[in-house]
Amino acid sequence: MTKYVILLMMLTAELMSAQTRIIAHRGFFQSNPPTAENSLQALKNAQAIKVYGSEFDVRMTADGILVVNHDEHHAGMEVSENALASLRTHKLTNGEELPTLKQYLAIGRRTPGMKLIVELKPAKSKQLEHIIVEKALKLVSETKTENQVEFISFSLNICREIKKRQHAYPVHYLNGDLSPQQLKDEHLDGLDYHYKVLLERHPEWIGEARKLGLLTNSWTVNDTETYKKLQVMGIDFVTTNIPDQLNNL
Repeated sequence: MTKYVILLMMLTAELMSAQTRIIAHRGFFQSNPPTAENSLQALKNAQAIKVYGSEFDVRMTADGILVVNHDEHHAGMEVSENALASLRTHKLTNGEELPTLKQYLAIGRRTPGMKLIVELKPAKSKQLEHIIVEKALKLVSETKTENQVEFISFSLNICREIKKRQHAYPVHYLNGDLSPQQLKDEHLDGLDYHYKVLLERHPEWIGEARKLGLLTNSWTVNDTETYKKLQVMGIDFVTTNIPDQLNNL
């Protein structure tokens, strides 16, 4: 009987490992040598370690160009209030220019098996958010990355607009304030919440999401203990700054 129990535990562990896939947060930037987060090199590093996907942040410049940058500011300049040429007078920490979304998707296309997790950042108005969605979808079409992209956002308006325009694209919500049933009612594909939401506030949401046919992801999981807790709970994905480490567990 003990042998059967051990075998069942081993099979369960293997199944959980197969189910939980790794997404590199802002690319794989904590590499050796390290590079700038959201840089083209960080994306290439993620491609090299063969993770499920690489996440990156998108904002729009004053002249309407979508760029990859997490913060509202780049080198002290507000991205939305400055033209791309001005923003590019300041390099990233690894010496690269501030990348455009078009550049990022073009590099991402080189590894068709890796998903490109596009986070569209909230803008100052719904109108601007709709413009950002329109431009992002156009670039996906131009770069022929339709089969690779998945979208995430803290803005429910952005999530709704993507689904309105291109229902087939996976869209996950980030803010952590909607239940799985509410996400289902919004016709979204899943939740992508901070790990504390799922471990401390609503541990039941992973199971509820699964029953509703929704996918589950958690950010930003940077230690193996947290990862293993979520893995046991049946999380589908984790987004992490240490994709090389978690990818090998």
